[in-house]
Amino acid sequence: MKNKKFYPWLVVALLWVVALLNYMDRQMLSTMQEAMKADIGELVQGEMFGLLMGIFLWVYGLASPVAGVVADKVSRKWLVVGSLFVWSGVTYLMGYADTFRQLFWLRAVMGVSEALYIPSALSLIADWHPGRTRSLAVGIHMTGLYMGQAIGGFGATVAALFTWHAAFHWFGLVGLAYSVVLIFLLRESPQPAVADKPGPQQRASVWGALSFVLANWAFWVILFYFAVPSLPGWATKNWLPTLFSSSLDIPMAEAGPLSTITIAASSFVGVIAGGMLSDRWVRRNLRGRIYTGAIGLGLTVPSLLLLGFSHSLPGIVGAGLLFGVGYGMFDANNMPILCQFVPSRYRGTAYGLMNMIGVFAGAAVTTVLGSWADDGNLGLGFVVLGAVVVLALAAQLYFLRPVTDNMED
Repeated sequence: MKNKKFYPWLVVALLWVVALLNYMDRQMLSTMQEAMKADIGELVQGEMFGLLMGIFLWVYGLASPVAGVVADKVSRKWLVVGSLFVWSGVTYLMGYADTFRQLFWLRAVMGVSEALYIPSALSLIADWHPGRTRSLAVGIHMTGLYMGQAIGGFGATVAALFTWHAAFHWFGLVGLAYSVVLIFLLRESPQPAVADKPGPQQRASVWGALSFVLANWAFWVILFYFAVPSLPGWATKNWLPTLFSSSLDIPMAEAGPLSTITIAASSFVGVIAGGMLSDRWVRRNLRGRIYTGAIGLGLTVPSLLLLGFSHSLPGIVGAGLLFGVGYGMFDANNMPILCQFVPSRYRGTAYGLMNMIGVFAGAAVTTVLGSWADDGNLGLGFVVLGAVVVLALAAQLYFLRPVTDNMED
């Protein structure tokens, strides 16, 4: 099966479902504060809820560099299968939690297990899709993340119809079952066309990978370019349902699905459009992927201002749609841009480091916005984030000048 022409797209399809489960399991908690605080009193406080969301990000960030190095050393298939099994099991167990401390530690374990997924999956897709289909393949995979975010928004709805315990149980069982399916269908990437290039069985050493990546000046620019937009990216994932609820004065059971579907639907458009545009543009200009990502990042700036200032349904939803399209275009091109500056054998390590910095930024902004939400200034926080994104946009356009679309040793 792995030698068929269609198999690279089957890899994308298989990992699309894992990406959906990845974001669904982490996102559903953000909409269930109201349902859970009746049983777990600490969740009444926005700061404590922000702490619960933040611990996932801090642990996820710390584990990401290790996950990236591991992805360059061992089978990425088994990393994907194992991480899915563990985080799905954690999701199931969260349905039995009855104290804040239990939730806190379960979210920490989830952070470790989910960190193993993204570096492995994206480097695997990049290897199966060299050249002309890379951005589109990555973009399609990213739609799974957005769909998971949207479905996670229904956590509050399921909790309202049944219980929050049942929501965690059902979502967890789905992931456990799918991990078994992947054992039989997912394959490691094929051997490179050039025989003397390192293949799946010839991985770089840990220090060799880190030394190469950290000595690459372009990687530091990409790291900054990736980290800064992570601030509003994680802010929308963790606090947009709350912002929709407070700005529009609607209950969380309505705000959760409305906010997550708005972002997911528009991000779907963004990653597909951004992937197709990038794959075509790069054939004429090696900076085509960079320009496509810049267009997307530029769209997020006015959307963040609207999210902060608007209190009408058209204004809030319109801002969410604009943000999703822009962030989707940005998201679809992160790994393809990295491939222009970092060889295949180091990409897991590089993306793991990117994930760490991006998630640390997200953890910090999640906690800060928790305090701002308690003071009624959540909208202002989104406005400030828009101004910060301009810095990343300028750095990307000025410094990143690739000489190839697929860096090799």
